Amino acid sequence: MEGGIPPLVELLEFTDTKVQRAAAGALRTLAFKNDENKNQIVECNALPTLISMLRSDDAAIHYEAVGVIGNLVHSSPNIKKEVLAAGALQPVIGLLTSCCSESQREAALLLGQFAATDSDCKVHIVQRGAVRPLIEMLHSPDIQLKEMSAFALGRLAQDTHNQAGIAHMGGLVPLLKLLDSKNGSLQHNAAFALYGLADNEDNVSDFIRVGGVQRLQDGEFIVQATKDCVAKTLKRLEEKIHGRVLNHLLYLMRVAEKPVQRPVAFALAHLCSPDDQRTIFIDNNGLELLLGLLGSTNPKQQLDGAVALYKLANKAMTLSPMDAAPPSPTPQVYLGEQYVNNATLSDVTFLVEGRRFYAHRICLLASSDAFRAMFDGGYREKDARDIEIPNIRWEVFELMMRFIYTGSVDVSLDIAQDLLGAADQYLLEGLKRLCEYTIAQDVTLDNVSSMYELSEAFHAISLRHTCILFILEHFSQLSDRPGHSHLIQRIIPEIRNYFAKALTNPNPHNQRL
Repeated sequence: MEGGIPPLVELLEFTDTKVQRAAAGALRTLAFKNDENKNQIVECNALPTLISMLRSDDAAIHYEAVGVIGNLVHSSPNIKKEVLAAGALQPVIGLLTSCCSESQREAALLLGQFAATDSDCKVHIVQRGAVRPLIEMLHSPDIQLKEMSAFALGRLAQDTHNQAGIAHMGGLVPLLKLLDSKNGSLQHNAAFALYGLADNEDNVSDFIRVGGVQRLQDGEFIVQATKDCVAKTLKRLEEKIHGRVLNHLLYLMRVAEKPVQRPVAFALAHLCSPDDQRTIFIDNNGLELLLGLLGSTNPKQQLDGAVALYKLANKAMTLSPMDAAPPSPTPQVYLGEQYVNNATLSDVTFLVEGRRFYAHRICLLASSDAFRAMFDGGYREKDARDIEIPNIRWEVFELMMRFIYTGSVDVSLDIAQDLLGAADQYLLEGLKRLCEYTIAQDVTLDNVSSMYELSEAFHAISLRHTCILFILEHFSQLSDRPGHSHLIQRIIPEIRNYFAKALTNPNPHNQRL
């Protein structure tokens, strides 16, 4: 208000560098978020001198100069254009290699602001050599320097050709490492830059082969905006897993070394289309790579394998806690509830725990192959009037017969395991599935191992698959429990068999509930 800006601009050309520096420092403060002051500084023709100061060998001079220009262009598109027209771009890029970290930081921030001007400016910044020093700054121990370089690269990565160039020059790995930072702003700037790089098909294979998908999946992100950005990046990658990108990833799975093959298989389990699962995991050995991770002695690799297989199972939509019961080999006959343990027209009696249970051969013959063999085969029960059942409790036998007579029954948890054994003994597949479904609702971290053993004892395939899914889903919680490693080795062949069948002959009606 008192007219201090014009003489301060004049002092930028004073012979004493201390005066130049002090004048620039004052203008920097005056330009901070004050549009009127910004315009007056520009109108006083400060830009040519400030740009000359950017080229100074004196770090204190170019630091103050780049600070003034940074404040001038902030939220002022018109001044930004004037600064670029006055020739600021190249000297600002030159400051990226300055010995003064403060000047480097201000220059990176300024380039990020320049990059937002238009697409041509993004290209010009890259063409003039900014990318390599920006990537080198990502390795700096200075948190703010890394933050500003990631910011600039994120703005530059909004151009297709820049995306490929940044990845080609080695920007992917340091940006991925920055996702582990405990600094929320640095983490977010890195995530935003990676979101840009993921938009280019030429980067997808490199993104995956260096473990980028694992880092995105495993990261602990501080702010919600970063979480959203990472989710969008994964979605962006997923949309590109087809055509030449998929072909190249399949090529890597066939010919690359294990350290490359495994991250590719992991990423494809998360990102591929269900339509491509057979091609990837059966025809190109992807399933064996994931099983190799699961069977590894490295805990992190084991967890990666479990997570990927669980994701693959969900995508296949065929692993189910209760599969549809297979059709009966003959048309089913249900006599109805009123004939359960009814002496009327009964032609066979079972002795269970010393008590008589009245039944009807025609109903039993139609229910399963076990009863057909009992009454039509050469067994002694064929002509017997009374048949002793020595190994099944009355309550269990009654419930089994009720199912045979009606086709349905309510299975409670307290009787489900015994009823499963009876259903398996008498080959009642429909009843087995009902029992398996009830038992599956009670699978926990404490009993999953014994439930898996139960499924093996009674050939309960649906329950077995439920246990496998549970183990894969809760792998990290189970990993410290006794016997876990042995259990994993036991289920690997079953996982292989399941996926080999599910992905070779997918059944759209056999979906996970």
